[in-house]
Amino acid sequence: MCDTFVYVDKQKVVFAKNSDREVNEPQVLLWQPRRVYQTWEYLKCTHITIPQVKETYAILVSKPVWIWGAEMGTNEFGVTIGNEAVFTNQPYRKTGLTGMDLLRLALERSSTAQHACETIIQLIESYGQGGNCGYKKEIYYHNSYIIADPNEAYVLETADKKYEIEKVQGGRAISNGLTIKHFNEKYSDWVRSYFTQCNKRRNLIEQSLQGNCPSLSHIFKLLRTHKDKRSYPQYHWFDGGMDAPCMHAGGIFLNYQTTASWVSELTPSQYSHWVTATSTPCLSLFKPIHVLFPLNRKFCTPNHELKDSFWWAHEKFQRQVMKNPEHTSLPFLQTRDRIEQEWVDRPPEPETAFTTHEQLLQQWWNEVKDKEIKDTRPIWARHFWKRKITPI
Repeated sequence: MCDTFVYVDKQKVVFAKNSDREVNEPQVLLWQPRRVYQTWEYLKCTHITIPQVKETYAILVSKPVWIWGAEMGTNEFGVTIGNEAVFTNQPYRKTGLTGMDLLRLALERSSTAQHACETIIQLIESYGQGGNCGYKKEIYYHNSYIIADPNEAYVLETADKKYEIEKVQGGRAISNGLTIKHFNEKYSDWVRSYFTQCNKRRNLIEQSLQGNCPSLSHIFKLLRTHKDKRSYPQYHWFDGGMDAPCMHAGGIFLNYQTTASWVSELTPSQYSHWVTATSTPCLSLFKPIHVLFPLNRKFCTPNHELKDSFWWAHEKFQRQVMKNPEHTSLPFLQTRDRIEQEWVDRPPEPETAFTTHEQLLQQWWNEVKDKEIKDTRPIWARHFWKRKITPI
């Protein structure tokens, strides 16, 4: 479950996404430079192998650790994409290209948003979309996308091999439900779409996007929104905190959590990208990041993938604080807001920002690790989290 949105202005395009997945599923950044291939080479995606193209563009993506594809990302031309699981009345294929595979392939092979739409459609028509997209639990779905570049943005919605495209003007959001009117009416699975809470989250976001083009700080705040705009989540017995963009697990039947967040400001002359590289943006910091310059070996593996230890360091901290965030989180939020505003006003180098965040996590963890915190969550949420183990 996810929320992706965009605002198209005359001067710039602003893109943002919260990626909501299983709670023990780390999501990491991956940098890949421009590459040239031989005509006989093939590419192993998550479930199937397809012919490789002659050249791929430099990309930076945020991806669950176990898949080839990505939840969101950008490339050297500023083409930036986020996908959403959508449930339709069309058949789900047991294998094929996942929505995340299609997203990454489009970034590797497209220099404009319009070209990226065409790339995804061609790949779906050639290979189909399908395969398990769950980490520990199987889940099959189709996909919708917001595809942006520095000049324009599109919504691309699919139902198996059927599709519809809509050019965006102003603010637009997609949240696990088909949104293009006649396509939605014809192909939606109304029952499964209802249980994703997609309409609640999408309406909240689009109402917040009315007016002028939002600032970075406004977008960060929107991605951190909980029910009733509180600074901490509330939990419904059925699905935890799925009814707001900053998603928290803790229900009896459905449990997804925001596992990574991304924001981009795109103009013809400059691309600005900000990531949490952690779960729960309500407790995290958005940090500037560059497409062509990976973080150093302190943070990344030799193939330029962010080590998941950074993700887990935040995770153990947030799981302790979320037992009673109303009375535990305020000092951390005040520090975060001050530092983040300094970064927005004067962006540091990415390694400086990640180092600062890493140091803060260690400091904050030391402050809460031995603290007696009364768990104020509902009994069903407490029961859910007692069964989850933090590896680090």
